[in-house]
This record gives sequence, C-alpha cells and structure tokens, in this order.
Amino acid sequence: MSIEFWLTTLVIVITPGTGVVYTMAAGLSRGARASVIAAFAATVGIVPHMIAAITGLAALLHASGIAFQILKYLGVAYLLYMAITTLRDKSALTVETDLAPVSARKVITSGVVLNLLNPKLTIFFFAFLPQFVDPTRPYATLNMIAMSGIFMAMTFVVFTGYGLAAAAVRQHIFARPRVLTWLRRTFAGAFAGLGLKLAFTDR
Repeated sequence: MSIEFWLTTLVIVITPGTGVVYTMAAGLSRGARASVIAAFAATVGIVPHMIAAITGLAALLHASGIAFQILKYLGVAYLLYMAITTLRDKSALTVETDLAPVSARKVITSGVVLNLLNPKLTIFFFAFLPQFVDPTRPYATLNMIAMSGIFMAMTFVVFTGYGLAAAAVRQHIFARPRVLTWLRRTFAGAFAGLGLKLAFTDR
C-alpha cells in the first residue's frame, strides 16, 4: 500500500470529529477503561459503512437523495440528543472508580450508534477506497477489505490516545467544579455543533 494511503488515513483519523469528542468525554467521565471501550465502539460503528462501500450499497445511498437525507437526519437527531443529555445530566462527568457492566454496555451502544448514523462515513469509504485500488488487478476487493481494516485499526489507536490523554487529566479537572461545568457545556456544544454541521452538509 502506498505512502499516500497511510498519510491520508492518518490525517483523516486524527482530525477531531464525533468519535473523538465521544471518546474524550468517556475518558474524562469514567476513566481510561471507558475511553478504550468508547474508542472500540466508535471503531465498530465504522464496520457497516465499510461493508456498504465494498458491497456497493454506498453507490445506491449516494444516488438516492431520500435515503441519504433520512440517515443524515437520524444522525443529527442523535447528536442533538447527546448534546441535551450531556448538558442536563449533572452526573455525566463524575469520578467513577469501578465501571459496572451496564455502564460499559451503554458506552459501547452510544459509540456505535454515533458512527452508525453518520452517512458521511459510507460516502467517505465509497469515495476514499477506490482512489487507492486498481480495479483491473486481481484481488481488488481483498485490497479494499485490507485497507478498511487498516483504517479501523488506526482509528482505534488514535481514538484511544485521545481518550487516555483525557483520562490522564481527569483527577486535576474534577478538583475544580467550575471546570466541570464548562467541560459539560463544551462537550454538549461540540455534539450540537457536529449535529448542525451534519444537518447542513450536502452529499
């Protein structure tokens, strides 16, 4: 695989977006373990988009304005829901020394849904992967699968890094109640901003 593929993938993955915001929020609120779980969940949420792109569903989604709009606004609604929940839930950013299984499932579910309801990921894979695959060569599909796997692995590593960095400073932050308030507002604003950006994004 070309160096261009690795560099492009790295730039795309390290650019902060919904998954990064969610992973950092998990790291700050529940610690290192939760940040890794959130990074894993956000990565798993990529799988349906990858499959859609490889099997050709992305082409249908790209051609059907109605399908794209429906999925897009479902994603917008969920991001706004996350913003409201983060802003209203005073316990969303609290120190927890031991995560219960229910909490872990909640982190996984929310992370998967966030990426699952992002139609731009499907379009991204549809537009991104073919640039680095020669369809005239044998095993083109296997190459796309391999590159998708690399993209997911890099996503998990980078997101985990963001989450662990957030978890590392959580004790310093939680000693300052006013910082907690502004953090909650910042994350709520980030989710809302990402939702509005998605709402006004064309295919």
